[in-house]
Amino acid sequence: MERSFYYPVSWSTVREYKKLLDEKEIPYEIQSSTDLPLLEEGQLAIVFPSLPNRTYVWVRTLFSRDGHAYPDEATLFFHHLSKN
Repeated sequence: MERSFYYPVSWSTVREYKKLLDEKEIPYEIQSSTDLPLLEEGQLAIVFPSLPNRTYVWVRTLFSRDGHAYPDEATLFFHHLSKN
């Protein structure tokens, strides 16, 4: 899946988001800090591809904010280096 944007969420809320997204048949994947090291302790990322405008508006409303742009490989690489 192409990755366009994501929302960091707590482990305790991910199940409810997953249920609502599945009901609407919106494509997404869930990543941990192993996949997306920009996440803080206790967070998961719900990652989305580019979505049609109406679908994006629904997702934005669900999370009550705009998503974060999914970082490119270079950003992830340099973030990893800066932590070591």
